Amino acid sequence: MLINREALNFALIAVITVSLTGCAKAEETSNKSASPAPAGESVAEPRTATSNPLKNAYFGDTHIHTELSFDAFLFGTRRTPNDAYLFAKGAGIEHASGFEMKMKKPLDFLAVSDHAFYLGMMREMASLDSTYSGEDMAAAVRGAITPEGSQAGFAAILGHLRSQTGETKDPINDLSVARSAWQEIIEAAERHNDPGNFTTFIAYEYTSSGPAFENLHRNVIFRGSDVPEQPYSRFNSINPEGLWAWMDEQRALGRESLAIPHNSNGSNGWMFPVNNWAGEPIDLAYAQTRMRNEPLVENTQVKGTSDTHPMLSPNDEWSDFEIMPLRIATNVQSKPNGSYVREAYLNGLLIESKIGANPYKFGVIGASDTHNAAGSFEEDNYWSKTGVLDFEPYRRGSVPTPTSTPEAPEYLDPASKYWGASGLAGVWAESNTRDAIYDAMRRKETFSTSGSHIKLRFFAGYEFDQSLLNTEDSIKQAYANGVPMGSDLAAQGERNPSFYVWASRDPDTQPLQRLQIIKGWVEDGKAQEMVVDIACSDGQTVDPLTLRCGDNGARVNVADCTVTANKGDSELSAVWQDPDYDPSQKAFYYVRVLENPTCRWSTYDAIAAGVAPRPDMQSTIQDRAWSSPIWLTQ
Repeated sequence: MLINREALNFALIAVITVSLTGCAKAEETSNKSASPAPAGESVAEPRTATSNPLKNAYFGDTHIHTELSFDAFLFGTRRTPNDAYLFAKGAGIEHASGFEMKMKKPLDFLAVSDHAFYLGMMREMASLDSTYSGEDMAAAVRGAITPEGSQAGFAAILGHLRSQTGETKDPINDLSVARSAWQEIIEAAERHNDPGNFTTFIAYEYTSSGPAFENLHRNVIFRGSDVPEQPYSRFNSINPEGLWAWMDEQRALGRESLAIPHNSNGSNGWMFPVNNWAGEPIDLAYAQTRMRNEPLVENTQVKGTSDTHPMLSPNDEWSDFEIMPLRIATNVQSKPNGSYVREAYLNGLLIESKIGANPYKFGVIGASDTHNAAGSFEEDNYWSKTGVLDFEPYRRGSVPTPTSTPEAPEYLDPASKYWGASGLAGVWAESNTRDAIYDAMRRKETFSTSGSHIKLRFFAGYEFDQSLLNTEDSIKQAYANGVPMGSDLAAQGERNPSFYVWASRDPDTQPLQRLQIIKGWVEDGKAQEMVVDIACSDGQTVDPLTLRCGDNGARVNVADCTVTANKGDSELSAVWQDPDYDPSQKAFYYVRVLENPTCRWSTYDAIAAGVAPRPDMQSTIQDRAWSSPIWLTQ
């Protein structure tokens, strides 16, 4: 029996989102087209880091919430930006419920990205020493340290928001409190930035939405130490075009930044529209402005994967991976069209054919979106996202409720049953420094993973052949004779380009099973896509008829999560040419690499509880990585 408890755990925050949409009345910044972004300058870093011209893979997270975010505080989180950086560097920190959160291996870089609106205000109200401690809702905010207290805290904030008419200033929208919290974020980032060893970025989340829970959130990442004294928030404008105009204005002042949209899967089609905010067809200025400010997109995180959807890619057998079908913080369905990255790539080609510019030429990264100040990236070490609301397995729906019986198990039915232990940002950069990693993000030499530390390379060129697979300087040759992921490759007459792909497993997870290339193109005015396996594990070859690897025999015993031994490869690589290449067509290609299957977090929950895995949840998972595309241009 399923019990719909969405209202108890998440609907309150959804209503808060809608209320905020109605309350935001600040002036919007004009959306003027500006010149392309300069490289930007940052404060000189104090140490010299070793530089590798062939680049290293670095893994990080650009989406972390601490107690300074209004919702994280109401979820019971009392960990600071400083704690988040300590965790990312390998330390254990305390969860809201008291246990220790710690990863198997540290990250290389991190950006704390707390919500800009009400930044630091929940903590301020909870303090008995604050002038806001006497607010009507303050006692409820202070009590948000248990599931019941969290719900009461959200109810109090909701009541406050309902009372705001917009005719007078919101008494708890205190910009001085927000500036103080912003300064705390800045100081933590500066304190933990250690060039060559660990990189931090000053960042925040711009939290916008459409009128009916359509998620339009972005994380704003600054390149250096020179940042505005106040983040641009939904209280300035809920229109993302206003954010881009503000970013252009800051860039003109020497403050370089980029924005990363996330959870497009929950946007109900609003994240990748064919019209602008005013409902007019996307034009050249819109496309250029968006790409100048949003070169990347987050395609996987705890609240689901936004690569593609079975309804959009019916011929892709792996398109149903970690799909969260709901709009963010609701139990309302999200429309797939306009909500997934692969379709945006395809629509971008169609738009480009009409206006001469592509508004959806994104590179990809993953991130966690944790609200615990600590990302949960490992299936067997999972603590979900929302503090005291989902730290117990039954509260996230993976095991029966304590009051149910073995004969008639009952489950809660929260949105968190769709969530996952994801994801990570991967970049190829010369060094572990702000400048090098930011520049890698700018040029889109990035990849995403669903939590594993898989390394993934992708190049295209006209001089590659199979000998590239057997040479020690393959990467040097690939850079010299081709372009890496995130780049354009211009057509050279009738010459057919070749693609060089290499992937390496995470030794702490499962071996690799297959390498795939996803192609998208426009033919006769219609978007087309194709998925091709290009390298198989265990000595197999790709079937020329099905374009698929065979079954490598890797299996999972969900009773104890043991896996078939000696299946899968540590590395996979290939040089591939498109047999259907047409130099007259614009196209994109990107790579997906899949691990062997393992138990999903929900199955580990069930084993720990001594019960069978919940029958309507996936019991296994194939973690994976995605490259940024390479675009073929005329």
